[in-house]
Amino acid sequence: MNKTIVLTGAGGVLCSTLAKALAKEGNNIAVLDLRKEAADKVADEINAEGGKAIGVAANVLEKDALVKAKKEVNDAFGKVDILVNGAGGNHPLGTTSNPYLEAADLMNTTEGFKTFFDLDVSGIQFTFNLNFIGTLLPTQVFATDMVGRKGCSVLNISSMNAFTPLTKIPAYSGAKAAVSNFTQWLAVHFSKVGIRVNALAPGFFLTDQNRSLLTEKDGSLTKRGQQIIDQTPMGRYGEAEDLIGTTLWLCGDASKFVTGVVVPIDGGFAAYSGV
Repeated sequence: MNKTIVLTGAGGVLCSTLAKALAKEGNNIAVLDLRKEAADKVADEINAEGGKAIGVAANVLEKDALVKAKKEVNDAFGKVDILVNGAGGNHPLGTTSNPYLEAADLMNTTEGFKTFFDLDVSGIQFTFNLNFIGTLLPTQVFATDMVGRKGCSVLNISSMNAFTPLTKIPAYSGAKAAVSNFTQWLAVHFSKVGIRVNALAPGFFLTDQNRSLLTEKDGSLTKRGQQIIDQTPMGRYGEAEDLIGTTLWLCGDASKFVTGVVVPIDGGFAAYSGV
């Protein structure tokens, strides 16, 4: 491909895997993460395998930081061809303790117990900002390099929650729905200047953020984890490598007439009615 690709949140499990896969295709990789040490670690691993990568510290919620990061990328590799908006996550203050509200819950005084009525606006705002604003701002900064050039695109990371919200996490589900909607809007908006915009919608993948919610310390499944597997026809969690094929397709010329799509990668989760 021989393109310059920026990936945000690329110090994490999923996007670091995508960064390494894209590097193997001959691309220049800018690994962006809030944690510089995490970004450098991934970049070092890519370089050790013969690829070309730099680690860059950047907060996706601070435009000035992103502008500074863009200068580092431009100085190292030239103009950006592809942006993968991988930064995202949830916050416990935007999460209910139970999937359903029961009348007795209103009398529950257990420390940390939260009904819908107890959700903290700061946790909800954090989640919306990280997922939606953390997609919008990097696109504003890095896509300026792409206008009027061939082979350029933006790849966002949505979620299966955007199609059907999961219980307990209204802020995250809503934020990812916003990412999917923005993907379609931006695809239309950028259509006359040669920039394609698409998104991945991963199903359930074990990451550092959700591992404690889905698995016990001994590796067995929690109740919620088992529910997910029971609703996934392929009977397993996704692995980071499962995202590679679709990513290479959407970032490459094989999808040059594809824009505004959100591709589920979920082991059949969305197709299963539960019966």
